[in-house]
Amino acid sequence: MVATTAPDIVRTADGVPLKQKLQRVERSRQLKAVGLVMPLLLFIILSFALPILTMLKNAIDDPEDISQVLPATMQALQSWNGQDIPDEAAFAALAADLKQAQKDKTAALVGKRLNYEISGIRSKVIASARKAEKLEAGPYKDAIIAMDPVWGERDTWATIKRADSPWTSFYLLAALDMQRDADNSLESVPAERSIYKTVFVRTFWIAFQVTLATLILGFPVAYLLAKLPTRYSNLLMIFVLLPFWTSLLVRTTAWFVLLQDNGLINEMIQLLHLSSEPVRLIFSRLGTIIAMTHIQLPFTLLPIYSVMKTISPSHVRAARSLGAGPFYAFWRVYFPQTVPGIAAGCLLTFILCLGYYITPALVGGATDQMVSNLVATAINQENNWGKASALGGILLAATLILYSVYNRLVGVDKMKFG
Repeated sequence: MVATTAPDIVRTADGVPLKQKLQRVERSRQLKAVGLVMPLLLFIILSFALPILTMLKNAIDDPEDISQVLPATMQALQSWNGQDIPDEAAFAALAADLKQAQKDKTAALVGKRLNYEISGIRSKVIASARKAEKLEAGPYKDAIIAMDPVWGERDTWATIKRADSPWTSFYLLAALDMQRDADNSLESVPAERSIYKTVFVRTFWIAFQVTLATLILGFPVAYLLAKLPTRYSNLLMIFVLLPFWTSLLVRTTAWFVLLQDNGLINEMIQLLHLSSEPVRLIFSRLGTIIAMTHIQLPFTLLPIYSVMKTISPSHVRAARSLGAGPFYAFWRVYFPQTVPGIAAGCLLTFILCLGYYITPALVGGATDQMVSNLVATAINQENNWGKASALGGILLAATLILYSVYNRLVGVDKMKFG
């Protein structure tokens, strides 16, 4: 009930201005909406955004801060131009720092940090710290170089100087098979140490092959599902969704059994006289793609099917009535309307394939390991979180670039999941 107490202000029955009352109601609705969304928002922040931000931080964080172990050396290197090995003052500072590190038992920390960029230097640093304890007076330059020739190399001093920061680009560069030389310029690592670029290319190539295979297999099935009567399409849909009833590990293990040399598939191949001897399926690229295609097939098929269900049959009938043949009507009228579903399914499958770990690890061979396997090795075996974070960060960046390219070429607004 609304009452008016002044000619220009409309009030409610309790005397509150109507506009103010409406604002209160709207504010109350907004607070309720925020309260309903807040649990999900917090869950996304804690389980998705925060881990990604932590990963990106770890990719550039230098956990071995040796500036506290070598303070005098870092101070002496401030004026070093990097053109030649440092002067006597820097060596004297290094000798003092190594003596103190030997007393504090922190020489191993210095060796560990430098070993990230100079392989094999950790033991040399520890041995030099032990020998430096016996140095009583200068000159230190010749004495320290005599301990180990590594101290006479510019690259060693450039690495020490770069370590005077809590942030480092080492992990990201290493994940791209790059490094900095003594002049602080970027260069490719030697060919025998270059592995990450190959693994990244392999990961994207396998993801592309699996995406293409799921599209080729899934499109006809989605078309059939969209055209069949409901009672038949529902039954067929159960078979499509059946893999979701079991875990990914169970499905991968099943393929591990089927792809064996004496497995069911090889027995069928020999029974049909397609090959006189077992075909190499397990621990191979072919086996990896077969298993991943089976697992990813519903992720490509379902968005295509959902879009096909929204296409009116009258469109094709209209084209046929105007003289178009069956294939022409399908290709020029029906297929273009399925592109948003194809784009959504393929993009979803491709992104999921980039992070596959269990299937390539169990079914693939040594030359079929993907980036996720390197991440697992860095965490579980090397305890190198910086390297794992850098690999994950680069994979995330590549995914975002692909998404951006897709958005520019096709448009995210045209992508439909149903």
